[in-house]
Amino acid sequence: MEKVHVCSTADLPPGEARRVDTSPAIAVFNLDGTFYALADLCSHGNASMSEGYLEDDCTVECPVHTARFCLKTGQALTQPATIDLATFAVDVEEGEIYVRLPKADA
Repeated sequence: MEKVHVCSTADLPPGEARRVDTSPAIAVFNLDGTFYALADLCSHGNASMSEGYLEDDCTVECPVHTARFCLKTGQALTQPATIDLATFAVDVEEGEIYVRLPKADA
């Protein structure tokens, strides 16, 4: 696993998201102090999930197609999306947010 630094917790307030330019890009969300990470690209089309609408029910809505995804599992919950998004483990260490990514093949 590779750990990628996202930002400090102070730089990602509750209700906000941040895109991390990894390969693939990841969207990191702060839902009331709990951090979640999903693949940033909507599985239905070319839209950044970090620009989506974070909901209190632990979902995010695509900003273009209104498809909703579960932040915990990445599951596509509504049409037009039918393909789930990848999720990534998030660690908070000494006020810094990190996302764990699988190591790329050499």
